[in-house]
Amino acid sequence: MTWVLWNDRLVKDEEIRLSKEDRGYQFGDGIYEVIRVYDSNMFTAKEHIDRLYESADKIKIVIPYTKDVFHKMMYDLIEANEVKTGQVYVQITRGSAPRTHQFPATVSEPVITASTKEVERPVSQMANGVAAKTVEDIRWLRCDIKSLNLLGNVLAKQEAHESGCFEALLHRGDTITEGSSSNMYGIKDGVLYTHPATNLILNGITRRVILSCCEEIGLPVVEQPMSLSDVYSNDEFFMSSTTAEIMPIVMINGEKVGSGIRGEWTTKLQVAFEAKINQTINV
Repeated sequence: MTWVLWNDRLVKDEEIRLSKEDRGYQFGDGIYEVIRVYDSNMFTAKEHIDRLYESADKIKIVIPYTKDVFHKMMYDLIEANEVKTGQVYVQITRGSAPRTHQFPATVSEPVITASTKEVERPVSQMANGVAAKTVEDIRWLRCDIKSLNLLGNVLAKQEAHESGCFEALLHRGDTITEGSSSNMYGIKDGVLYTHPATNLILNGITRRVILSCCEEIGLPVVEQPMSLSDVYSNDEFFMSSTTAEIMPIVMINGEKVGSGIRGEWTTKLQVAFEAKINQTINV
């Protein structure tokens, strides 16, 4: 039996009833988070929940629970489904109301749904690396909000998928921003380069952990936009996300990056990231 969170209750999956006038369904008017689970423990739970509330504030949704209560609801969901290695997906919409583009004068409480499932770590791909394809970034200009408006991301990911690639490497003109569902990093001459946390990217939680790992292993970081025209000159390239962790990109548009295998600094970062995971498990 699969349990899901519906507002403040754990119910069976088939018991959820959502209105056709839910603004998340009609407008993508809502937010979401994905939290990694290792050994039944949420990794960087505080950071994910903090960002969820930040996204809610940015689009003027009031979450009717404290962060501590929300945290407990997520753990209750994990425990009910006995998830060991997996993820939690949580979504909040503005609620249900007669369809108008502006916020309705009266609207029901925000609708919260969350589910969890087993998701294995991509160990083989993290060792061998993956391919990426460059795709023009056509998304809106508030990518810092983790909103439900993901059509631009979906189209980019599909284009990469149809080309046999794991991820789309997004760019606005000659400027690399991020991936369709990830952050992007290049390493050149012992320095890591990544786009700064502006409105053009989502400041990934995994990204923040990686930057702290860089400090620990002595890898200098420069947060500045990378040039698409210079992407192939990187010695190493990788992406990061909640479920992909630190994923080497060894080929872009059919051309090898560096030697075409996982690089030395990327490997060191993976080891440092693994140590962070183990700290969570052993708490």
